[in-house]
Amino acid sequence: MSVLARLGMPAFKAGGVPAIADEDWRLEVAGLCESPAVYTLAQVAAWPQSQVDARLTSVSGFSLRALWQGVSWPDFLAIARPTAQASHATFVSWGGVYQTTVSLADLARPRTLLCLAVEGQALERVYGGPLRMIVPCLYGYKSAKWLAKIVFEDRMRGGYWEDRGYSRSGQIEPGWTFDLNTRQRRPIAGGGEVEEF
Repeated sequence: MSVLARLGMPAFKAGGVPAIADEDWRLEVAGLCESPAVYTLAQVAAWPQSQVDARLTSVSGFSLRALWQGVSWPDFLAIARPTAQASHATFVSWGGVYQTTVSLADLARPRTLLCLAVEGQALERVYGGPLRMIVPCLYGYKSAKWLAKIVFEDRMRGGYWEDRGYSRSGQIEPGWTFDLNTRQRRPIAGGGEVEEF
């Protein structure tokens, strides 16, 4: 059982949890990049690996800090090589129902990760395994689960939740969050990534 399950992190399943074996998983990289390709999960796991200590903050009012492991965004960019025209990346979950777009400026902030594991354990499927995004500077709906495709674009697009009224930017706003680590309701003093606890 992962730290996410032990701490009772809610598991949202927009688009449904995909029923596909890890050996059949594929990550497609497409759009405005010099190295479009399709990779197996084993190939992604063989890329340089990093670890980030970051808090994932949900627009639904809870948050959780953990040690996330996977491929750092800069290391991924070195593989995909987006063109100068690219300003955003669209993340598509397996099956194509869920997608969300994030600006490359936001993705360039520290601790953005293509995540394979948390606290040394492979991501559980219900929490987005085998591969998901971790974008700590934005609300959790921008950290797409069950990642199957990354498309480099020249504009912001809508998405699963954005088309249902959520902010396209996904910026974390001042307010309150229930910290699952300490089981306390804590204030978010400023916008952006929650780093104060």
